[in-house]
Amino acid sequence: MVRVSGPQAGKVVTALVGKMQSPRTATRALLRDVGQRPIDDVVVLWFPGPASATGEDVAEFHVHGGRAVLAALFAALGEFEDVRPAEPGEFTRRAFENGKLDLTEAEGLDDLVHADTDRQRRQALRQLRGLLGDKARDWRSRIIEASALIEAGIDFSDEGDVPAELIAPALERIKALQAEIQEVLAAEGRSERLRDGLVVAIAGPPNVGKSTLMNQLARREVAIVSPHAGTTRDVIEVQLDLDGYPVTVIDTAGIRETDDPVEQEGVRRARARAADADLVLWLADSSEAALQHDAAAPVWMVRNKIDLEKPGRPLAQSGGQLGFEISASQGDGVPDLIAALVGFAQAYFGGSEGGLIGRTRQRKLLQETVASLGRSIEVVGKGEELAAEELRTAAHSLGRLLGRVDVEDILDVIFREFCVGK
Repeated sequence: MVRVSGPQAGKVVTALVGKMQSPRTATRALLRDVGQRPIDDVVVLWFPGPASATGEDVAEFHVHGGRAVLAALFAALGEFEDVRPAEPGEFTRRAFENGKLDLTEAEGLDDLVHADTDRQRRQALRQLRGLLGDKARDWRSRIIEASALIEAGIDFSDEGDVPAELIAPALERIKALQAEIQEVLAAEGRSERLRDGLVVAIAGPPNVGKSTLMNQLARREVAIVSPHAGTTRDVIEVQLDLDGYPVTVIDTAGIRETDDPVEQEGVRRARARAADADLVLWLADSSEAALQHDAAAPVWMVRNKIDLEKPGRPLAQSGGQLGFEISASQGDGVPDLIAALVGFAQAYFGGSEGGLIGRTRQRKLLQETVASLGRSIEVVGKGEELAAEELRTAAHSLGRLLGRVDVEDILDVIFREFCVGK
């Protein structure tokens, strides 16, 4: 499907099809270039603005997907003055600028395009449906109403008890609104991290089966397995879908003292990635159980190669650390480990199917809103003007969340991540 948006869209349809089409009606037509040479037998749709996806005049050509067809159509479009290829995300940006989407919905569309797992898809769809944007608009409206009451009290400050009658209900509204937003923030857990996924590092001494476990989790051979210590020299990553949760598993070089400068660099990188991970699986065999890591994240002890001793089963380790006994080569105990990883991911991301927050930017602005509401309550006794200013700050934060005020600095960053044609 080739889409054209903007003031030249109608001219393009008339020239390529021979006549203007009925709005919002699929019509079969023969496309011809400016020299009247046939291009393709297609379906044409015409959406006059503002009732279109971008708010502008939009034409869609549903063509056969061969490269020669597309090349001929693009060449024909290139003959028109003021018609050019779209930049990445330009259609969505025009929809945003014309009021068809708020910024949370545009972010949701981007997340939906790039969703790899079902849970990512569902969260992105909630964003695209505007659930957070609808709440933010309601919150902003209620803040403005409370602010109007306080400012009316300022205007009628010489009328005796009028200010108290206005400020008391305003404070009630502010407190209720603050509690509502705080409830959303508390219920979300780390839902915005669902976009990037959970990072799990497999660390441990050399030759204990880290790469074998990596291949077991990925269900394919992504890492070289060798009986020789030090085979893995660099960090290997694989993206997994664990019950809909996106998980990046990292296979690191064996951590040990070595004189090999290449292996030393691998050990350094292994320690750095383990330190940045959300969860560390410390793998050891029956002969090597020493724990050596610098990670602030939770660490699970995983004892490998127990097929030489006994069947795999989860066990509690000393010090309160969760531990497992597995055979990475035979698969014993691996299902228990995977089930535990799914449980960890669910707890980490919050496990809520109704999550509204999809990005760190959104969480930060909601936290700023709550902070401003709290300050407005604290300072109202020192002067209604101070409380009114804090409420204006809170409303401004929600305006930035929706993309309606002071967001020019982030628009290019957001929309350049979109694919071309979206």
